[in-house]
Amino acid sequence: MALQNCELSKELLHSQAYIWNHIFSFINSMSLKCAVELQIPDIINRHGSPMSLSKLVKALGLKHERTHSVYRLMRILVHSGYFVTQCVSTIPGCKDEEQGEGYVLAPASRFLLKEEPLSIRPFLLAMLDPVMMDPWQHMSKWFKTEDVNPFHTAHGKMLWDLASEEPKLNQLFNEAMASDARLVMSVVLEHCKGVFDGLDSLVDVGGGDGTIAKAIVEGFHGIKCICFDLPHVVGGLVGSKNLSFVCGDMFEVIPNADAILLKWILHDWSDDECVKILKQCKKAIPSKENGGKLIIIEMVVKVHKDENKLLETQLFFDMLMLTEVKGKERSEEEWVKLFVDAGFSDYKITPVLGLRSLIEVYP
Repeated sequence: MALQNCELSKELLHSQAYIWNHIFSFINSMSLKCAVELQIPDIINRHGSPMSLSKLVKALGLKHERTHSVYRLMRILVHSGYFVTQCVSTIPGCKDEEQGEGYVLAPASRFLLKEEPLSIRPFLLAMLDPVMMDPWQHMSKWFKTEDVNPFHTAHGKMLWDLASEEPKLNQLFNEAMASDARLVMSVVLEHCKGVFDGLDSLVDVGGGDGTIAKAIVEGFHGIKCICFDLPHVVGGLVGSKNLSFVCGDMFEVIPNADAILLKWILHDWSDDECVKILKQCKKAIPSKENGGKLIIIEMVVKVHKDENKLLETQLFFDMLMLTEVKGKERSEEEWVKLFVDAGFSDYKITPVLGLRSLIEVYP
């Protein structure tokens, strides 16, 4: 009986710890945000060798009294795998008082550097901004209201409307999308060049500051690209010989081209709205026989028993879509229904973008 009670106690305490771990999982992301705002990754990277705690505190311009607090911040970030500790005493010329452990970047943390061309720092700062975090505090309230989403419950308007009124939010969001576009297009242009074969023209719908369109124009000199987005996004942007910026509403009309590119657009919208967007795309491209197609970059949710972490991240994004906009992440079956409802005849999914896939859809 005592043994049974002991096992029950262990199970209860394990369950408590499990729930606690999920309650406080936000500490990982907020600690990382703090480090990025303090520019700790950049400071350690510029140091060029394992950086001692004392040197880090000095480089941060902080008072000595903050030393132990910086140590505690770095301890959780090391535990989470953002930084690695190495022995400082192995460095030639190291003074006795500097001996001990020093911090270096973990491989993934190079993507947090300001000057890294493929940095995801802007994405981190945008997603963890108070404007984007507040809606999570209103989710339970939202379920009992008629509001479109928790973002509307928190701010009284939709994300796109608020971004059109708040330059800071608009800039944060556009920089976040541009940083992701640079990373994704570096992979697409290296491993999926064939998707652009035979195209003379392309419209990047919701193309933001034109990061993707510029990459395509530079990689394929024969393709003319239009970056198409709302007036507050592309208004005033200047194009080049093969790149132009056009403002408009994708629900009303999309400029004509051989192909339409939709990167991370459709997951923002409901099924009915996606069908409307897809129908406008179909009007803007030629038939399949004449080379017309859509190029979609989105997640295709699929349960992989051996890739539970990938699925978890996809489910995180699905909840993000529920909270911030009106869309969702979709399974292949859900994507096919949208394509059929919009009048398309065929599709091809190429899972070469990690959590996302490249989807070609034909009229």
